[in-house]
Amino acid sequence: MSSALSGEGSVTSSHGSSSPVPAVDRAVDRNELPDRVWTLPNALSVLRLLGVPLFLWLLLGPEADGWAVVVLMLSGVTDWADGALARKLGQYSRLGALLDPAADRLYIVATLVAFVLRDVVPLWVVAVLVGRELVLGVMLLVLRHYGYPPLQVHYLGKAATFILLYAFPGLLLADGDGTLAAVCQPIAWALTIWGGVLYVVAGLLYVVQVLGIVAAERRAAPRAAR
Repeated sequence: MSSALSGEGSVTSSHGSSSPVPAVDRAVDRNELPDRVWTLPNALSVLRLLGVPLFLWLLLGPEADGWAVVVLMLSGVTDWADGALARKLGQYSRLGALLDPAADRLYIVATLVAFVLRDVVPLWVVAVLVGRELVLGVMLLVLRHYGYPPLQVHYLGKAATFILLYAFPGLLLADGDGTLAAVCQPIAWALTIWGGVLYVVAGLLYVVQVLGIVAAERRAAPRAAR
């Protein structure tokens, strides 16, 4: 649940230091959000999470691609709706700020795994996108080592996720014969490539921000020791 707010920002660690980092687009700083749980946006995020195992079962069990596409498209609608409702109702929460990107990533990883098992996409596509997630996982461990929370979700990452969540149903529809598959194939692959590139670039920006924090912490360490 994020909206654009540009400028220079800082991230404060748990031990009280503050390091300037490139600002990330956000509606509100995650650390300043209330600890509310029972909100409508959070309910939509939980609903999206519950759809992940259903989506996987539809793809890998009965191979009901039509229903899998419906679930994936509904996840994209709820992704937009929980952010819109949070802004309209003022129901931002720390839990929601964590659930929203978690649901996005689970859908992307689950979809990629299912697509490889079904031979819908080549393995290298999955390797690139899942590799990005593994690198970000390492960056989260680095942030935790220095006492920092996860960084805010960047608007570029949200845009990439949005594109991929609409590219994946197209890939499913393109995995077949007939006029519909022929029409969907170039559009789906164009969206996949576009969204994939943005997804990797957003990951690189995240890495740059983390490295900036680490460099600032290391510069501050000798001064603190004096």
